Amino acid sequence: MAGRLAGKRCFVTAAGQGIGRASALAFAAEGGSVLATDRDAAKLEGLAAQGIETAALDVLDDAAVAAAIAAAGPLDVLFNCAGFVHQNTVESCTDAEWDFAFGLNVRSMWQTIRATLPGMIARGGGSIVNMSSACSSVKGAPNRFLYGTTKAAVIGMTKSVATEYVTRGIRCNCLCPGTVDTPSLEERIAANAAAAGGLDQARAAFVARQAMGRLATAEEMAALVVYLAAPDSTFVTGQAIVIDGGWTL
Repeated sequence: MAGRLAGKRCFVTAAGQGIGRASALAFAAEGGSVLATDRDAAKLEGLAAQGIETAALDVLDDAAVAAAIAAAGPLDVLFNCAGFVHQNTVESCTDAEWDFAFGLNVRSMWQTIRATLPGMIARGGGSIVNMSSACSSVKGAPNRFLYGTTKAAVIGMTKSVATEYVTRGIRCNCLCPGTVDTPSLEERIAANAAAAGGLDQARAAFVARQAMGRLATAEEMAALVVYLAAPDSTFVTGQAIVIDGGWTL
């Protein structure tokens, strides 16, 4: 039985770990032809055994992004997963952090979308899925000034692209997760451990803000990414879909 993405060409950024990797695997499981990219090529190890093409890609390099997408061929699905979470406030945020976060969390998505659109238009449609966050224009979070600001920008970008191309068969949506149990989260837990009194206490603080009393899994996020990429969601565009275990209730 053919999967929901059979015959679809899919491109994933930050596919080396976490939500990006889970989504690349889910795309392949649904029959998609997947190119998984990551700045750290070593993190892509093991994906080829699942029938997934891999390539090193730094999404901060505009020329490399354009070349990689051109080489991948016209795309049916683009999943923009690359991003970074700074822990700062409006007072502690530095110029360097601001420039890096907007470069990675926002500009890189603009570049991948811009490179992808001509092929999607030529093919008569496609689905673009962007990674935003519940910490955005949806909800503020302590010590997440810059992250929330960039993820609010992603929601604005998503809606703008959806509006511009809604009559061209191209859909653009974003997902807004709560806290997901990923290697990226483990790094933030480690960074907070000293102030929290230990790793266990730091992890407990992240869990405590989830209404369900647990963290999400990357696979739960990937299931939504697949839905937004697949024909199941052909009437869905311009949406920022919150998947946060009740954090924003």
